[in-house]
Amino acid sequence: MTSSRNNAWRLAHGRSLTLGEAGHVMAIVNVTPDSFSDGGCYIDVESAVRHGLSCVCDGASILDVGGESTRPGAAMVTAAEEQDRILPVIERLAQETDALISVDTYRAETARLAISAGAHIVNDVYGLRHDREMADVVSESGAGLCIMYTARGRDDLLEDIIEDEVMFFGQSLDRAKVAGIADDAIVLDPGFGFVQRREQDNELMARCRELHTLGFPLLVGTSRKRFVGAITSRDVATERDFATAATTAMLRLAGASIFRVHNVAANLDALRMADAILEARRSTRQAGDAH
Repeated sequence: MTSSRNNAWRLAHGRSLTLGEAGHVMAIVNVTPDSFSDGGCYIDVESAVRHGLSCVCDGASILDVGGESTRPGAAMVTAAEEQDRILPVIERLAQETDALISVDTYRAETARLAISAGAHIVNDVYGLRHDREMADVVSESGAGLCIMYTARGRDDLLEDIIEDEVMFFGQSLDRAKVAGIADDAIVLDPGFGFVQRREQDNELMARCRELHTLGFPLLVGTSRKRFVGAITSRDVATERDFATAATTAMLRLAGASIFRVHNVAANLDALRMADAILEARRSTRQAGDAH
């Protein structure tokens, strides 16, 4: 599936998002004290909602609300703590904006409650592998699903990154199919920053297009990641937005559809440039076909 083909991503509450000719920004709303880039910035409901609404004003199509940091070494939280952090934020955002809302969780009960509160999408960083009930919650609610690849905690890793991703996604997609989740409800996230070895992030950037053989839209999250900082010698995460925007443009040209980012405005500009190039390519091909 490439960026030149339009597809409707089917979501909860009767919503959908057209993927194809234009890339979309998913804004990160971390209601956490310890996320690697913005931990503690939006820990209370008011500041998190204000940040989310600001991201919508900047052009975000989706707000991805999470209550537990996934950075290496982050403290685990209980399901109750996670829910206490994010459910009031999701409820408020659902009341105050028409933007799509995603819940960043690997717990089925949190996902169920978030969808009831107004979320349209479940963003599972364990790709349906952590909680056996997650696939059923997604299926029964009609929510959109993002299946993210991860190498963490696995003992079945393949040496080649693309081969490992294809195997991982194949297994997760089988779980989704058994649960009755429709293909048009699913996007895949290659899991930048969640690979076996740091150099594989660069390889994944170079070879991301190969994942289109799976036939699903791609959602990518490179924003302020460690590998971006390593390449640019930027130790401070908030100083990595320019480089992140560069990865956004490159991955859009490689066919990715959705971009999970901290800085909405910068990455939306990068997407507009990439989309203009893609449109020029389509026009050139069409002119050639006409002759």
